[in-house]
Amino acid sequence: MATAADFNDRMLSLGLARVAEQAAIAASDLVGRGDEKAADQAAVNAMREQLNRLDIAGRVVIGEGERDEAPMLFIGEEVGTGNGPAVDIALDPLEGTTLTAKDMPGALTVIAMGPRGSMLHAPDVYMEKLAVGPGYPEGVVTLDMAPAERVRALAAARGCATADITVCILERPRHAGMIADVRATGAAIRLITDGDVAGVMHCAEAEITGIDMYMGTGGAPEGVLAAAALRCMGGQILGRLVFHDDDERERAARAGITDLNRVYALGDMVREDVIFAATGVTDGSLLPGIRRRPGWVETETVLMRSRTGSVRRVSYRSPLR
Repeated sequence: MATAADFNDRMLSLGLARVAEQAAIAASDLVGRGDEKAADQAAVNAMREQLNRLDIAGRVVIGEGERDEAPMLFIGEEVGTGNGPAVDIALDPLEGTTLTAKDMPGALTVIAMGPRGSMLHAPDVYMEKLAVGPGYPEGVVTLDMAPAERVRALAAARGCATADITVCILERPRHAGMIADVRATGAAIRLITDGDVAGVMHCAEAEITGIDMYMGTGGAPEGVLAAAALRCMGGQILGRLVFHDDDERERAARAGITDLNRVYALGDMVREDVIFAATGVTDGSLLPGIRRRPGWVETETVLMRSRTGSVRRVSYRSPLR
């Protein structure tokens, strides 16, 4: 495992921002073209190319799937020049492939990096997630609470009425009961069609985004990415893996997971200091999308380091080639 001295997050952070930027620029050529696979592949190609330029001995722990499902950026793939610190990498080259293909808001490129052994090797299954921002006592809400109970507990901790709470939920048929339960308390719901990493991140800036809590079931890999973001921004996240068949349970076994009912807190998903970068592909509430000007392309990236708690907004302009 890389030591704190080996993992020079300050020096690596700008390189990580470039990885996210180049993936976003590549994907932007496919915005509104109706081809999700092509958009995702463009982002994957660009992200892999940039990662292989970094002086790291990188290993993808959250990626595009297992080796037999993904030809590049698969779980376990080694990236980087090999001439640097051993690091874990969690990535989603294009969070919001449908959003990109349909030119809808909120598509991002997302990547996090930490010392080797620092991140949960979450299998490609679903995860039940619950997140709130900073400033609350530990365990203010739990996965064992009913959705309405969570709203009431958060409102009590905030000192407000349940009607003043806004919950972000992924709009899926499986969440119909949860949505009804939350609305019965008088709380507001912001439904999102995709992009639950951004949904979780919104909780960390409730005074800006208006979102107090995220809940629902989505991809487990995205849960680890969201935890990396919250480790930088502050807040709490809980996750519990959801299995539908023996194949999914076997995936967990291959990832080294033995307790299938375990509830993972933030510190279980991301155990060491990390750096995190996300670049907007299409306009969203978290980041603006790619801008093309005569002769130029412009991006905006959020770049964060958990060690210092720094959150930077990085604007980048590059000549079109």
